[in-house]
Amino acid sequence: MNVIELDQVTKIYRRSHLGRVRETVGVKNLSLTVKAGEAFGLLGLNGSGKTTTIKLLLGLLRPTSGVVRVLGKTMPDLSVLKRVGYLPEAAYLNRSLTGREAVSLFATLSRIPRAGRQTAIPRILQQVGMERAADRKIGEYSKGMLQRIGMAQALVHEPELVIFDEPITGLDPLAVKDIRQLVAWLKSQGKTVFLSSHDISEVEKVCDRIAILAGGELAETAELKEWRGQEGRLENLFASTVRRTENIDALHFS
Repeated sequence: MNVIELDQVTKIYRRSHLGRVRETVGVKNLSLTVKAGEAFGLLGLNGSGKTTTIKLLLGLLRPTSGVVRVLGKTMPDLSVLKRVGYLPEAAYLNRSLTGREAVSLFATLSRIPRAGRQTAIPRILQQVGMERAADRKIGEYSKGMLQRIGMAQALVHEPELVIFDEPITGLDPLAVKDIRQLVAWLKSQGKTVFLSSHDISEVEKVCDRIAILAGGELAETAELKEWRGQEGRLENLFASTVRRTENIDALHFS
């Protein structure tokens, strides 16, 4: 079963200024699928179309052409979102709330019944290692702690699909390890994980398949068997693919 399907998806941004319309391509003719229970990594340089793709999956953007399907439904579809967890690169959390209050808010927005929230919130806070810090103000948290609360809000409603946008950017080594363990745990629970990143070394540790975007287009796909046990293989594949498609030359020191 395919949890995610993008079929010839193009997204063009149109901006008008002083009567002139400027068009920018977000993604172009993008087709890919993600199977149930796998961890799928979307790689690319900044501006390659990764965030546009995620916004299309969440129904925050409508495609200019093509079809986006998530969990069998054509997006945007509000009924799908209660089955999806989303962790943005920077979690947008009210700094005046405690961690527990923030997770409770998202649990309520996810329409978890009151009785269910009483068990779901303590459970998820314990799972992400924030049980002891849950009653501190979010404004007092480190970035790693913010990311853990972000994990909690994304998972409290037990989604089938979890989407991470650049989940390890700016995190310390302990927080990076936490994200790696989280992805492995989600896979063990039969969840589907879709993550975007430009950190290749981490992607190759957790993902079953990857796609490389360049200039908004799908440039390459690869499976775990193509880089397993070959240190630097995925990094080299990424570098050669991006250089070829973006016309970026390698460094020369001679």
